[in-house]
Amino acid sequence: MRAALLDPGRRTARLVREVPVETADGQGGASLGWTAAGLLWAQIEPVSHAASELAGGRRVVLTHRIWIPWQTGVAAGQRLRKGTRIFAIQAVRDPDESGRFLVCDCEEEAS
Repeated sequence: MRAALLDPGRRTARLVREVPVETADGQGGASLGWTAAGLLWAQIEPVSHAASELAGGRRVVLTHRIWIPWQTGVAAGQRLRKGTRIFAIQAVRDPDESGRFLVCDCEEEAS
């Protein structure tokens, strides 16, 4: 397999990786919250967008390919945050199996 080339100068987005945390609500249920699990520099590549109607309103979902330095613990179900923008991680892969970086396939819901 050919090694993928990633120019470090293209990682210009400073992101916060967030993991879900469930907090008991005292009535047998739980509420979902998010906690920061680290900061990282990333390269964000827009991939596609799709618009649909939802409850009488317009919903737009943008997909992105986000390249980050390799690290353990990154998984689908987590998210990356850049200010008020939230990128939900759908899948994570090591594109050339070299252990140098990860590619996160993410969705961002636009208003």
